Amino acid sequence: MSKDNFVESTETLKKTVPLMIKHKVPTTPTNYALWYTYATQQYPELNLALDKHIDAVGHCTPTMCEQLYQEHLASQTDKDMTQLKQSLTAMMQELSHSMTDTLSETETFQGALDNTFAKLESAEKEGLSITDTMVLVRELIKESSQIRLSTGSLKNQLTNAQDEIMALREALSESQKAANEDAVTKLLNRRAFERDILGYQRNNIPYSLIILDIDKFKNFNDTYGHLLGDQVLKIVANRLNAFCQDNAQAYRFGGEEFIIILPGKMLASARHQAETLRRSIEKISVLDKKSGQRINSVTASFGVAERQVKESYEEVIERADSYLNKAKQLGRNRVLPLN
Repeated sequence: MSKDNFVESTETLKKTVPLMIKHKVPTTPTNYALWYTYATQQYPELNLALDKHIDAVGHCTPTMCEQLYQEHLASQTDKDMTQLKQSLTAMMQELSHSMTDTLSETETFQGALDNTFAKLESAEKEGLSITDTMVLVRELIKESSQIRLSTGSLKNQLTNAQDEIMALREALSESQKAANEDAVTKLLNRRAFERDILGYQRNNIPYSLIILDIDKFKNFNDTYGHLLGDQVLKIVANRLNAFCQDNAQAYRFGGEEFIIILPGKMLASARHQAETLRRSIEKISVLDKKSGQRINSVTASFGVAERQVKESYEEVIERADSYLNKAKQLGRNRVLPLN
C-alpha cells in the first residue's frame, strides 16, 4: 500500500468509527464494511439509501444494514463465506479422492507399460511368435482403456465443478435471505424482529407496536386443511406488507400471530392504522378448491401499545399482548385499547 493510500485509509477509519458509535451500530465485519464504504462516499446510492433510512427511522436497523450490504457491497461469493468454504471443502475432498484414484491407476498403467515394453524388447531378442506379441499388445490396450476411463471421469468431475460452484453460490444467496425471512409468508421472522427492536431500544427511538392474531385459526385449519390455512397466512401477510408505509415493518411473530413496528408513531395513530388493517383483513375472501366453497370468515384481533420512557420492548409486547387477549375475550375482530 502506498503512503497516500495509507493516509487516505486512516482518514476514512477516523470517520467510520465515530459514525458507528453515533448510531450505535454493532461492530460486526459486515457493518464495518458498510459504514467504511459510506464514509468513503464511493457509492452515492448507498449513502442516499442509508441517509434516507436514518432520517425516517432514527437509526439503521440490523436487517436494513444487512439488506444495504447485500444490495450494494456483497458479491455472490462472499454472501456466506463460512458455508461456502464448508461446501467447497467437501467438493474438493471428493475431487482429491478421484485424483488419488486416478494417480494410483496411472502408476499402475505406467508399471504395465514398462512391463509390456520390456517384454516387447525380449520378443525382439528371443524371437517370440506373432501370436505372443499380439497378446502383449492386447494387454496394453486393456490397460490404456482403463486409465482413459479413470482420467475421463476426473475430467468430467472437474468440468462439472464450475457448475456446482455456481449452484452453491445461488443457494447461499438464498440461505442468507432465509435467515431473516419466514418461509411461508415471506415476511421477516421473529429473529429479525428481535434484532430490529433492540436497535430501537438502544437508540431510544419512540415507536408503537401492533400485535394481531388471526381469529380461530386452529378451527379454520381443522375444517379446511393446512394448505388453505397457509394460503390465508400468505394473504394476510400481503395485506400487512401493503399496509406498511412510513417505515413501518411487519414480521411473522409465530403461528398465526404477527407484529408490526411503527417508528415514531403515538398510540392514537397506531390504533387508527390497526383499525384500517382490521377492516382490510375482514374483507378477505378465500376459495376452497376442494369444496368450491368461498370462505369469507377471516378476521383478526389486535392489541396496540406505545413504548413509554425507559420501558423495555418486552414490556411493550406484554401490554400489547394483553390488549390482544382482551379483544379476543370480548368477541374477536376488534382493536384494543379503544382510545
